[in-house]
Amino acid sequence: MKKFLPLLLLVFGCLSFTQAQEIQTVAFYNVENLFDTIDGPNDDAEFLPIAAKQWNTEKYNAKLQQIRQVMEALQMPIIMGVCEIENKAVLLDIIGQDKRYGVVHYESPDARGIDVGMLYRKDILKLKTSGYIRFTLPGDTLPTSRDIVWAKYAYKKESIFVLVNHWPSRRGGAEQSAPRRFKAAQMAAQFIDSVQQNDPKAKIILMGDLNDYPQDAAPQYVSKKLTPLISKESNSFGGSYNYKNEWDVLDHIMVSLNATDGQFQVQKESGQIHSFPYLLTQYKGQIVPNRTYAGNTYLGGYSDHLPVSIQVILHP
Repeated sequence: MKKFLPLLLLVFGCLSFTQAQEIQTVAFYNVENLFDTIDGPNDDAEFLPIAAKQWNTEKYNAKLQQIRQVMEALQMPIIMGVCEIENKAVLLDIIGQDKRYGVVHYESPDARGIDVGMLYRKDILKLKTSGYIRFTLPGDTLPTSRDIVWAKYAYKKESIFVLVNHWPSRRGGAEQSAPRRFKAAQMAAQFIDSVQQNDPKAKIILMGDLNDYPQDAAPQYVSKKLTPLISKESNSFGGSYNYKNEWDVLDHIMVSLNATDGQFQVQKESGQIHSFPYLLTQYKGQIVPNRTYAGNTYLGGYSDHLPVSIQVILHP
């Protein structure tokens, strides 16, 4: 029996270590135009029951349930950044009666009336502070785009900064609109520099629909400071978005180098683009995202983007 004792101690020690660890998900999801049905102060006329889209309570509740279904499939992320949301109220409607979640949201000056925000697990993370980065794009005289929303969380003795982005669209052409996205990248990079100078031990996670592919100038600018974890290899389709039957990555997650160590430990190879069967459909023989609308035609799907995620090991 004595000769087996060291082996038993090793086995039980490994079991105890495994049980002490906790694997959690950090995710981002462009939910495609989540508007409530109330006529608010923003430009929401397109998503009212009397509008051409005939957006109503039944469709709104169905979309809320779809987002919750995705969250459950993602193992109820400890942080989930979202974009294309109308206001704080829709975030509160997503979480419903789930008291584990808190929300981070700020109204942005976006011309379409859409914002970015975050859901986070209050039972695991402590929200220390939050804010937004507002900026004026080239060619504009006032801010007209989505803010970059940030939050500082605490887990044990570690600080984690999360930035949620929805950079300017490619409207007018990818090349012509590129300077607008590069401005957003510069603003995000300035914030990252400030965090790393003032709190060098803090971990940083940047996520969002950057409306650019990994090889484009704006994501490349930020990737000089953070490590991208989402790529065309993160799912079998080669992307999170399909444009003219071509898949590519518009939805990104990047992390600071120190994020892969410590008590809040990001897993280096854990980046995923999720293609659950219900998130996909066929169009003209091609597999594409199962979206909510095509123009004014209601399709009843989930989103025109796929969710992306990384895994984090939480150590005691």
